[in-house]
Amino acid sequence: MAHEFLRPTLRDSRAGASVSAVPGAPRLLFVPVSGPTGMGEYFQSLAIAQAAQHRWPDAAIHFLLNRNAPYAASAPFEATLLPSSPTFHTPEVVAAITTFRPDVVVFANAGRTAQFRAARAAGAAVVFISYRRRKRLKAARLRWMRLIDEHWIAFPRFISGGPVPFERFNRWRCGKPAPRYLDIVLPPLEARHAAPPAGGAAAGAGPVLVVPGGGAAPPNAPDAPSRFRAAAVLLAEAGVPTVYVGPGEGPQPQGLSTHRFLPQHELFALMRGARLVVTNGGQTLLQAVACGVPCVAAPINRDQPIRVRRSAQAGVAVPARLDAADIAATARGVIEDEPRRQAMIGHIAALSLADGAQVSVDALAGLLTRHRHPVP
Repeated sequence: MAHEFLRPTLRDSRAGASVSAVPGAPRLLFVPVSGPTGMGEYFQSLAIAQAAQHRWPDAAIHFLLNRNAPYAASAPFEATLLPSSPTFHTPEVVAAITTFRPDVVVFANAGRTAQFRAARAAGAAVVFISYRRRKRLKAARLRWMRLIDEHWIAFPRFISGGPVPFERFNRWRCGKPAPRYLDIVLPPLEARHAAPPAGGAAAGAGPVLVVPGGGAAPPNAPDAPSRFRAAAVLLAEAGVPTVYVGPGEGPQPQGLSTHRFLPQHELFALMRGARLVVTNGGQTLLQAVACGVPCVAAPINRDQPIRVRRSAQAGVAVPARLDAADIAATARGVIEDEPRRQAMIGHIAALSLADGAQVSVDALAGLLTRHRHPVP
């Protein structure tokens, strides 16, 4: 059930009962940055929320979302819809905190000082997830660090890098724990083991999977999906079985299967069976790595080139320009060099990346224990 603006009493969309119906159940409020483009923060928050619900079935979970986001109306948890991203609507965020009375508020790349203060004043623990270096350093300032109970970094250490002296010094001054690297936040267990849709195959024996990303095209690269789709066409025309998942229309040569959208569990199943995943430098890149599949990555946002470069340095991805011919040529170069592809698979295994959903839920359990609830 989505609310355009917060009502005095929030209702659980699944049972029609008050979200406070189970005494002592954890109350979790998720505040991801959200908009018409980009879905990474939302889907990562959603995976964490689903993992929390699996651990605490009676938990009351609520989201604050931009009503213009493509996923807002279909969010599986109760949500309050705002005119734009929550960062720009402090009165509504404060009202949600006051009404919902959360035990923990998780701000995913969103939030303002006043919103953090409201959460602390309501007795809630504050978690901040940073996705970009600028936000990571902002969270290390004394003003924010004193208000944030835990800082989670959305990407693995090999991509995000270790703490700089500024971060370490302020953490020492405030007595705060080191940030947690979420590595890769995976979907629920049942989604990880779902059967793939048409076009899928056993691990490593399937087609090349081309996914331009979960959201709409970014403003600085409005034709990014069409370039990825054109690359998929070139691969199929060269005789490479290819699956394209994303927006766009165009030629449909033999060997190309297209899906405008796939549920998360079906997309994950396709990744597990793919020989290679072609994507951008966002969350889909990491999800493919989590499946043990090598990647070709073409950055589409200004924060993505460094992620792609560091993934290439780790040996798990090969960079490409945002150009259909270059993407297709790079992908063919990987799949036609099986020793190279196998070496990339070995590099992925050597990273030993953690399941960020489990890391998050364990951290939430610690926060709940320290703040209000002795939860299991």
